[in-house]
Amino acid sequence: MIEIIAVLCNLLSPANCYEQTVTTSDFADVSMQSCLMGVPQLAEWMKQHPAERLAAWRCVIGKWDGGRAIARDL
Repeated sequence: MIEIIAVLCNLLSPANCYEQTVTTSDFADVSMQSCLMGVPQLAEWMKQHPAERLAAWRCVIGKWDGGRAIARDL
C-alpha cells in the first residue's frame, strides 16, 4: 500500500496548514514512481478542493496514522 500525504493550506488563511491522506494505492492506481513524480490523482483531488493550496506532499509505504507512519516515509 502506498499512501499520499498532502500538506494543505487554506487560501484565506495561509498559515493554517494540515496534513491529510489524499489517496492510497488500495483505492487508486498509485505506484511509488508516480507518487514521487507528483501523481495525477493528487491534481484531480486538488481540483475538487479549490479553497486549499498544496504546499507539499510525501509518499508513505504502509498505513499512515495521522502524524506517524506505521511503515516508513519516503
